[in-house]
Amino acid sequence: MSKGFLLVLSGPSGSGKGTVSQALMERRNDIIFSTSITTRQPRPNEVDGENYFFKTKEEFEKMVENDELLEYAYVHTNYYGTPKEFVFNEIEKGEIVLLEIDVQGALQIKKKYKKAVFIFLLPPTMEELKKRIVNRGTETEADINTRFSNAFKELDFVGEYDYFVVNDRVEQAVKDIENIIAAERLRVKRHDDIKKNLIEEGEIR
Repeated sequence: MSKGFLLVLSGPSGSGKGTVSQALMERRNDIIFSTSITTRQPRPNEVDGENYFFKTKEEFEKMVENDELLEYAYVHTNYYGTPKEFVFNEIEKGEIVLLEIDVQGALQIKKKYKKAVFIFLLPPTMEELKKRIVNRGTETEADINTRFSNAFKELDFVGEYDYFVVNDRVEQAVKDIENIIAAERLRVKRHDDIKKNLIEEGEIR
């Protein structure tokens, strides 16, 4: 009776979404990571088709026009979006699809797809958040200030999510998300055919 669902993970830049997502994927084989599309330039060691699908602005806008995206947003001077067909095909197969996206994209999905599970990843402190952004060494000083300023704005939307997880230690953050997954797997609303399945199994025996 196991059904797939959409797991949306958001959080401000520097909260550790990528690190937590990677650790979660390494621990489990029942989660499919949905690679997002973006118009920003690749960071060092990022691979097209693995970390992101890197597109030009014109290519991205064509996909929007053709309704090929589940959600999209304009963040930090670039577009980000999620391929629609891939997500729903995997859910239909019974997979958990993990989306690591920003708040704008998450709110779009919440309006369109009520069955998704929304988790907001928080830093232990805002001071630690800024330290993580600086230590990445991939942004200019202006970019760092923009991301830190946007982080405060994004915190206003925590109440729109189903759960929050504090990423102080990656291992504990992953365990907290695994507990959420376990609970969602057993949510009655995901199994409206429980009685029917049990009756059919009984008749077979």
